[in-house]
Amino acid sequence: TQEPEEKKIALELLETEQAYVNRLHLLDQVFYTELMKEAKNGKTVPEEVVKMIFSNISSIYQFHAKFFLPELQKRMEDWTCNPRIGDVIQKLAPFLKMYGEYVKNFDKAVELITVWSEKSPPFQELIADIQKRKVCANLTLQHHMLEPVQRIPRYELLLKDYVRKLPPESPDRDDAEKALEMIFMVAKHSNAAIAEMERLQNLWAVYQRLGLEDDIVDPSNELIKEGPIQKISTRNNSTSEKYLFLFNNMLLYCAPKVIQVGAEFQVHLRINVDGMKVRELNDTQCPHTFLVSGKQRTLELQAR
Repeated sequence: TQEPEEKKIALELLETEQAYVNRLHLLDQVFYTELMKEAKNGKTVPEEVVKMIFSNISSIYQFHAKFFLPELQKRMEDWTCNPRIGDVIQKLAPFLKMYGEYVKNFDKAVELITVWSEKSPPFQELIADIQKRKVCANLTLQHHMLEPVQRIPRYELLLKDYVRKLPPESPDRDDAEKALEMIFMVAKHSNAAIAEMERLQNLWAVYQRLGLEDDIVDPSNELIKEGPIQKISTRNNSTSEKYLFLFNNMLLYCAPKVIQVGAEFQVHLRINVDGMKVRELNDTQCPHTFLVSGKQRTLELQAR
């Protein structure tokens, strides 16, 4: 007899979970433990660096190895008399919020591995040594570290599939649908954490180009658009190259610095978005020109 479709998916969930726990074991019990041991001996890198690279991987490993995998195994053994996994996944879902920290830290962790591999040859050698082992399957530490980042989307896909294949009268239907909704919320939470981190990194990069003026640096700002612009000077009928940064609350009118030490731009003027007016000019001689006026002053600009 053919296995029911939903059981096949539940089995796939169990198999991928076993492989995943092995991967977590490698990250926590092998890479993290051995790198930490060498760091404690003062031979490679500061202990803090190792902790920062691996974030909260130990908690994630413990949770999957000691709780989620055994629960799934038990379920699949009893499948004939109790064909359900929805309730187990509901118990799992709230703990997946732990991934927020790991995912948010991921880019920084990969950067730390690169930086310290250059700074500390013993550190690089130890990683290379572990990577040569059979258990690593010729993959790099960075590759293994990506696995937790991809795990929640994987749960979401498998569970979606599982719910789709469940017969309407299945005793697991309500639980499975509720579990899917919970996983979906966690995935959203994790994606929001990544998006917020990227927004702050991009914002910080912009502030560095502007020379970190105190009154401009504000984490709640949002950069909407930036780009070069020509300033039209009616006095002597000439144009000069300027640069605009439009934030949600202000427009920065800047000039590119000739000698780029530190900042790339000099802020000449800030116009508050509150009360700012933009008016297009229909000038046949000068196409794409417009006026920007704020409480501070009015600029005549020309776009490409």
